[in-house]
Amino acid sequence: MTLPFTPEQFFAAFAGYNKSVWPMQFVLNAIAILIVVFLWSGREWASRQISKFLAVLWAWMAIGYHFAVFSSINPAAWLFGAVFLLGGFAFVWFGVMKEKLVFRPVAGARGIAGGALIVFALVIYPAIGYAVGHRYPAAPTFGLPCPTTIFTLGLLLFAVPPVPRWVLVVPLLWAAVGSLAAFQLGVLEDLALLAAGAIAVGFMPLKADSIKN
Repeated sequence: MTLPFTPEQFFAAFAGYNKSVWPMQFVLNAIAILIVVFLWSGREWASRQISKFLAVLWAWMAIGYHFAVFSSINPAAWLFGAVFLLGGFAFVWFGVMKEKLVFRPVAGARGIAGGALIVFALVIYPAIGYAVGHRYPAAPTFGLPCPTTIFTLGLLLFAVPPVPRWVLVVPLLWAAVGSLAAFQLGVLEDLALLAAGAIAVGFMPLKADSIKN
């Protein structure tokens, strides 16, 4: 597959994004930490708040990155952004309006896998990027699609089954599409997207739900 941009343009887009949104990176990381705190809080309202924050993250990626930045080098970013907005809507619909998305701490292999993906997205992902030479600001930070997708898939492993299928559709699609960067653009940390997608599919108890329900 031939990409409509060069690796230099791709990393320059990261640099432009990070410079333009500074210091929003701290806010986005704070949202991720709050989500983890809410997960372990045991509060009845925590799941709705988690879904709201996830919706914010996916809307941010759609508008703040795909529409505002990535579209300048890739026309497909307009489609990606629209799909990401649908992903955010899925969290609003199932997690906030219908309250069918409930998050709880879970033991065993599923909990370990979910926790590992969350830690990878927030800590190991940027460490690998730094190790292979991706320096800020020309590096993917949390709040950009790939690390945030890994984080989302990890968090969804803590959702109480059965999990509505619709909330997984967009993260899994991006796990496939975004992994192209690992092979064609040298973003080795994005290889974890494929692993995250496979882990989510392997561990996730699903519910054949409809957006109309």
